[in-house]
Amino acid sequence: TADAVIIGAGVIGASIAFHLTRHGIRPLVLEKSDPAAGSSGACDGLVFMQSKKPGLHLKLALESRRRFDGLMDQIGGSIEFRSPGGMCLIESEAELAAMRLFVAERRASGLDVELIDGDEARRREPCLSRKVIAATFSALDSQVNPYALTFAFLRAAKSAGARVLSGVEVKGIEVVSGKAIGVLTGNCRISTPVVVNAAGALAEEVGRLAGLEIPITPRRGQIVVTASIAPLVRHCLISAQYVAVKFNPELAATGGMGFSLEQADSGNILIGSTREFVGFDRRTTFDGIRTIASRIAPVIPALQRVPVIRAFGGLRPYTPDGLPILGKVAGVEGFIMAAGHEGDGIALSPITGELIADLIATGRTQFPLEDFRLERFREKTA
Repeated sequence: TADAVIIGAGVIGASIAFHLTRHGIRPLVLEKSDPAAGSSGACDGLVFMQSKKPGLHLKLALESRRRFDGLMDQIGGSIEFRSPGGMCLIESEAELAAMRLFVAERRASGLDVELIDGDEARRREPCLSRKVIAATFSALDSQVNPYALTFAFLRAAKSAGARVLSGVEVKGIEVVSGKAIGVLTGNCRISTPVVVNAAGALAEEVGRLAGLEIPITPRRGQIVVTASIAPLVRHCLISAQYVAVKFNPELAATGGMGFSLEQADSGNILIGSTREFVGFDRRTTFDGIRTIASRIAPVIPALQRVPVIRAFGGLRPYTPDGLPILGKVAGVEGFIMAAGHEGDGIALSPITGELIADLIATGRTQFPLEDFRLERFREKTA
C-alpha cells in the first residue's frame, strides 16, 4: 500500500515526492530504470525565463524561479544554483525586428527583460563576436545542476518518509468504476488512492495503462560537452533562433536550430541542442554534433580551440502546444498528470512539485491549472 504512487523518478517526480511529504503524505516513487536516467539526466541546467511562452507559461515559470532562491535551505545540499542572468543573442535584422515584439510580450507577462545593442552585449559578455548585433537580457535567467537537483529532492523526500524503488516497471494501472485504485508491477500489486504520471517521455505509455490517450512525444536533443576550462562564459546564453524552433518544429525540419550554452561550476561548457523527432532513439549523430559546433563557433570564436570531450542525447517530452500536462484527468479519479514539460522540466520542477502536492493534499492550487489540463487537446480537436 502507499499514500500515493508516483511513476517516474526524474526531477518532476522527485519534486512531487518531496512536496507531498511536507503535507504529511508519504509517497512511493517507482522508477523503471534509475533516478534521473531519463530527461533529467540528459539535459543542460538552464533555468531560462526568456524562452517561456508569454502568458500562463511564463507566469508559471516565474513562480518556479522565485522558489529556487530558497530551495537549498529546504532540501539541503548544493544544487549548484546561481543566477548570472541570461542573454538571447540576435544575429540578423529580421531577428531583431521579431525580438522587439518578444521583449514587449514578456514584459507584459511580468518578466524584467531589456533589449541591448551588440556593443553592450559584448561589454557584458566579452567572448561574443561581432556576429551578434543585439541581445535581450534578463537578470532572472539562472542555472542549476540537474543531477544534484533531482537527487536532493529525492534525499529530502526519503528523509521525510517517502520510498523510492528503482528498476521497477509499471505493468498496469487498476481502474475500477472510473477510479484508479492500484498499480501493478512485474511482481506485486500496490494499493493506492492516487497515481501520478510523472514519466516524462514515457508518459504516453503510462497513460495507456489507464486507458488514456496522452499526446506526449519524445523529441531528441543532442548536447556537446567541452573540456573543463577557466571561466569564459559569464551568462546563460541562447540564440533567438533557438527560441523560435522551440515553438515551431517546422523550422528544425528546414535546417533551423539555434543554440543554447552554459558553463557549469566544473568549468565544462554545455552546448545544445538539436530538436529531433526520432522516436525513442537517444543516440548522438555526427551531423547533430557538427551542426551544434558550426552554429556556436562563429558566435564565440574562442570555443574553436576548446576540445570536446563527449556528447549525449536525451528525450524531451514534447506536447503539441508546448505546455506541460498538469492536474486531474476527467474520467479517471485519482489519476494525476505531471508530464510534458519538454525542455522546461528543470526550470518548472519546484512549482510543479508544489502544485501537484497541493492538489493531492487539499484539492486546491494557488496557481490555476485549467489551461494545463489533458482535456484541452480533445476540446481543440472538437
